[in-house]
Amino acid sequence: MISLNGSSFLNNSLYGASRSFAHSQRRVSAPLVVTLSSNGRPRDRNVSVLMENTLKETRDGASVLDMDPESAVGGGVEDVYGEDRATEDQPVTPWTVSVASGYSLLRDPHHNKGLAFTEKERDVHYLCGLLPPVVVTQELQLKKLMHNLRQYEVPLQRYMAMMDLQERNERLFYKLLIDNVEELLPVVYTPTVGEACQKYGSILRRPQGLFISLKEKGKILEVLKNWPEKKIQVIVVTDGERILGLGDLGCQGMGIPVGKLSLYTALGGIRPSACLPVTIDVGTNNEKLLKDEFYIGLRRRRATGQEYAELLHEFMAAVKQNYGEKVLIQFEDFANHNAFDLLAKYGSTHLVFNDDIQGTASVVLAGLMAALKLVGGSLAEHTFLFLGAGEAGTGIAELIALEMSKQTQAPLEETRKKIWLVDSKGLIVSSRKESLQHFKKPWAHEHEHEPVKELVDAVKAIKPTVLIGSSGAGRTFTKEVVEAMASFNEKPIILALSNPTSQSECTAEEAYTWSEGRAIFASGSPFDPVEYEGKVYVSGQANNAYIFPGFGLGLIISGAIRVHDDMLLAASEALAAQVTQENFDKGLIYPPFTNIRKISAEIAAKVAAKAYELGLATRLPQPENLVAYAESCMYSPSYRSYR
Repeated sequence: MISLNGSSFLNNSLYGASRSFAHSQRRVSAPLVVTLSSNGRPRDRNVSVLMENTLKETRDGASVLDMDPESAVGGGVEDVYGEDRATEDQPVTPWTVSVASGYSLLRDPHHNKGLAFTEKERDVHYLCGLLPPVVVTQELQLKKLMHNLRQYEVPLQRYMAMMDLQERNERLFYKLLIDNVEELLPVVYTPTVGEACQKYGSILRRPQGLFISLKEKGKILEVLKNWPEKKIQVIVVTDGERILGLGDLGCQGMGIPVGKLSLYTALGGIRPSACLPVTIDVGTNNEKLLKDEFYIGLRRRRATGQEYAELLHEFMAAVKQNYGEKVLIQFEDFANHNAFDLLAKYGSTHLVFNDDIQGTASVVLAGLMAALKLVGGSLAEHTFLFLGAGEAGTGIAELIALEMSKQTQAPLEETRKKIWLVDSKGLIVSSRKESLQHFKKPWAHEHEHEPVKELVDAVKAIKPTVLIGSSGAGRTFTKEVVEAMASFNEKPIILALSNPTSQSECTAEEAYTWSEGRAIFASGSPFDPVEYEGKVYVSGQANNAYIFPGFGLGLIISGAIRVHDDMLLAASEALAAQVTQENFDKGLIYPPFTNIRKISAEIAAKVAAKAYELGLATRLPQPENLVAYAESCMYSPSYRSYR
């Protein structure tokens, strides 16, 4: 049981009884809240205890305790838990909240500290005998956990161990992830999360997030109200139709929203209680899953057309009604046709963001901006060729064209002509325009040659300086393709973005070997360093995790009500600026993840500044130092002291 104010839910007579009860108890500070049993009577020993501050943190000469919680932080969302104000160097809470004590406290992942409860806390909170006598620090717990995780040889086992930890001790989970982000990011997200989604029905132990299916049509608002947290700031939602490069995984796609929101907290500092993972289950067309006795979703073919649109519309309306105008809704792993339609339909009425289209575009543009410092020239002086013309490919292409237009003042229609796309039928050209899907038509350019079917022929015909793979088809950047890129580029830029690792267009080793060590290479999933002719090459990872956590934080701290393309450009510029000369010397076009929270704060500040500039921010007045403000709003996973 969690309550913020003892009198807020107890009537006068009951509160009076609780006060009398408080005076009769030893070792417990007033005010006191009594945890009620199902019949409304006080339980004998399950007394709530207070978690309160012993440090009065001041900012700008005033105590954070004196701030008005209605207008303080969180983009206008009332800061119920005070965690928006928590900073990493603040080990004691600047707020008061009551939590269940005793056995139930050990089963509460939000407040459980395991063996880190001090002897005083154990005595006061009825934990004596429920734990072994040793008292350890959070640092020792982290050391033990990393030792245990490294014993697992199978990545999925590490994933399951991390999910178990999240359900057992939330702060320790996030502290572990933040302190070991480069090692654990591939465990909690791509590539391991892909395998976890494929086997989700078999490994599911305790459901996470909200599952909204066609069965709930007409009552989605009621379903949202079943979620225990009421102040939600970020929702990541999927319908499971296009999970990474693995296709339709139906209801088992829940691993993606859960993983993304873990990164929102660990990398962007959004408090866990403000995050809501959602899976919309409209069925699946995956025959293997439909026949799998352990499948956890609806056993029917996917809903389409009006039935699908009505369910999604009800969901979007219910979210806005329940959580307000400023909740960020991130669409994740929808199929191409639905992804573009949803973004177009709700972009003007909701705060929506599609990470596959916009997040991928922003992180790739940042990598290209950084790469230009290695190869020279401006964006407009380069020619781009994409393998893959889906939501990722066209999203990246559009953002590159927008940035070119911004830099050169040329019309968008002109800058698009520097960008060519290849889909499953070959090079997209004007002669194919009538048969193309609407989102491919802007990329159908005039081409004097015969229809080009194969990628290698497109490379030889277009002679691009940059080759980008977003096809979801593994090993499509063949030796012939890479050698062709290297034949007319001194430093060919090759980005193999498809996830997971098995679907990457080529490996780092192949890119460096086939280009004779001259390629500037980055990928969507991580690869180990490569040694070629005595030199070690470290490839970058064009991971969306660089962008979306800081992007979301920027929207929240400014109280933005809509996402604008200029915010994406601002995020790209902020990320590119974080690449140091030391990184360039290693051939990297992205900064290391070890400093990701600082990077996220810089991105958040740029995004928030752009929101204020565009008149889309509602948190007024604008903070003077947005970077410092972003850092001050970040959730800290350090343990709190209970008394």
